[in-house]
Parts: sequence; structure tokens; C-alpha cells
Amino acid sequence: MNTSSATTFFARLLASKGLPLLIAGPCSAETEDQVLATARALKAMGNVDLFRAGVWKPRTKPGGFEGMGGAALPWLQRVREEVGLPVTIEVATPRHVEDALRHGIDVLWIGARTTVNPFAVQELADALAGTGVPVMVKNPVNPDVALWAGALERLERVGITDLAAIHRGFSTFAPSRYRNAPTWQLAFELKARFPEVPLICDPSHISGRRDLILPVSQKALDLDYDGLMIETHPDPDHALSDAAQQVTPARLAEILTELKYRYRSSNNADFLNKAEELRQQIDTADRELMEALAARMALVEQLAEYKKENNVKILQMDRWQEIFASRRDWGAKLRLNDPFVAKLYELIHLESIRKQTEIMNQNPE
Repeated sequence: MNTSSATTFFARLLASKGLPLLIAGPCSAETEDQVLATARALKAMGNVDLFRAGVWKPRTKPGGFEGMGGAALPWLQRVREEVGLPVTIEVATPRHVEDALRHGIDVLWIGARTTVNPFAVQELADALAGTGVPVMVKNPVNPDVALWAGALERLERVGITDLAAIHRGFSTFAPSRYRNAPTWQLAFELKARFPEVPLICDPSHISGRRDLILPVSQKALDLDYDGLMIETHPDPDHALSDAAQQVTPARLAEILTELKYRYRSSNNADFLNKAEELRQQIDTADRELMEALAARMALVEQLAEYKKENNVKILQMDRWQEIFASRRDWGAKLRLNDPFVAKLYELIHLESIRKQTEIMNQNPE
């Protein structure tokens, strides 16, 4: 991607601020008074970079509050012109793009339910071609980095290079304390593919609960995210959408005060020397780990050859259950995280099965 780090809207904000970007505002623009009251409170804080508000809000099921639509756009113009905050809204159709730009909306974002659909993303990309407007892309609802990356690539191909990515978590059937599981590694993978695209965390949608916004925000900052998007409402409990995950402007100010902003690195000589020493030790441990894994796979190959000679099936479930249980016990005694050990041995088991299958199905020369 040919994103210019010197000229994009987001890069200019980051360069001028020196701290993570902050995007705040209500889940939905409900009334003009609500929008302006929130915007004025956020402006008074002095560190909000973008005012966000939902205008078009189609819900999972029909019948609920689905946003004020185009009627809310003049309210956002007043935020921009009278309060002095640039504004951003979600767009899901070419008509949304047209209406938003006609009302001077500064930044657009593509939502999670749209990112999941390449047809819809392409329609938006075509509508945005030639506009030069900054665009943020939320991750798709399902955990698929290819769809997230594909949306960014479709925009870049029509000349939209002023881009940012928003990590708002992923839907999952597994029990979770979060509304949308963060699955941080998928955001890391996207950042590795697009290192110049700012990565913004949406702790409101990840947590689904206002009491989790602070710890999720802290983790995002510790993981070097470029900004936060936090839903803010003057009366969250009576919000018409996503009430449980919104905070008041006063609480947002408290959260920002409680966050710890850490350095990306340090010029302290003692720190640099000790960090380099520890990294070298980690490199040595990783090499030994690779050698141990290679030795284990060599034993798996020998076992597969022996099973083949004796016409024995690949999988013995009793043996696998014994391995899975005992390795987790060993890990617990070594104070290793149990889910990590379980996942590690699931991967090792899959590779062992793959290797044994390969050997068992080889035809003799």
C-alpha cells in the first residue's frame, strides 16, 4: 500500500499530538441537543481529535432504534462549525457517502457488518473514488484478516490512501467476558501487513460494558495502538442504542487520567544493554525450542513408520488424551498458562497427525 506517512490526515494528527488519537461521541446521534451537549463537553476536555456519532444504525433485528438518518447530518455540521471538532460517521451505502460528503463530514468509517461483504465494500470504494476523504475500516464481525485487509486494498486501488483501521473485536460462539472477543493477534497480523496504516482500538465494542473500557484501553496502549474510539453519551443509561457500553464525558476524562502512557523504547544505556542481553537469551531459548520440536517430529516419523509396518491406525485417542492431560499438568507445575499449553499441544498434535498421515500414505518405491 502506498500510504504516505507524511501527508495523511491521521499521520498529521499523530505528529502534532504526540499521544494516541482519541475519537469520542455517542453511539447514535439521537437529538440535536444531545449531540451538541456531548460535543461541547468533549471539546472542553481539550484532547478529543474526532467527534463520532452513528447516523444510520440498522440493527441485528428490525424494530429497534435505527438512527435518525440524514436528519442528523446538520447537527454534525454544527459540531464541526460551532464547536470546532471534526466529525466522523459510519457509511454503508453509496447514498450514505453522497449525503455525508454533501454535509462536510470530515472522516468516514466502514462498519464491521459492511467489511464482511466484499460486494458492499467495492460499492463504497467506487463511490469514494476521487474524493480523497479519510476512511477508517473496522474489522469484519467474523475473525477473518483477509476480509479486513481486502477492504483496505479495495479503497487503496481507487485512490483512497488516507486510511486507518479500527479493531472492534470479533463475534464468537465461545463464552467470553467481552461482547466481541478482541483476538488481538488478528489485529497484529493486519498491522504487520499494513505498518503505515494507523491502528485504532474500539474498547466500547470489544467490552460491551463500560467497566471494561479502561482495562481494554490500557491493553491497547500497551500494545502500541495509535488511538482509541470510545462511545460517550451525556446520559448513557438512557441511550437509545448500546447503553451498557457508553460512558459520560466526565467518566471518559477519568479514564484518560487513569491510563498509563508508556514509551515505545528508551535511550537509557542500562535499559538498552539489559534488554539486548535478555533478547539474546530469548533467541537461544527459541533455537533450543526449535531443536526440541524437530527432535519430537523425528520421533513421530519413526512411530509412523512402525505403525505402518504393523498396519496400526494413526490415531489412538487414549494416548492423545493422556498426552493432553499430562502436558497440562507439567505446564501447571512450571507455572505456564494453561490455555497456552493446551493450544500449543493442539497444534503439535495436528502437525503430528499430518506427518503420520503423510508417511502412512507413501507408496513404497
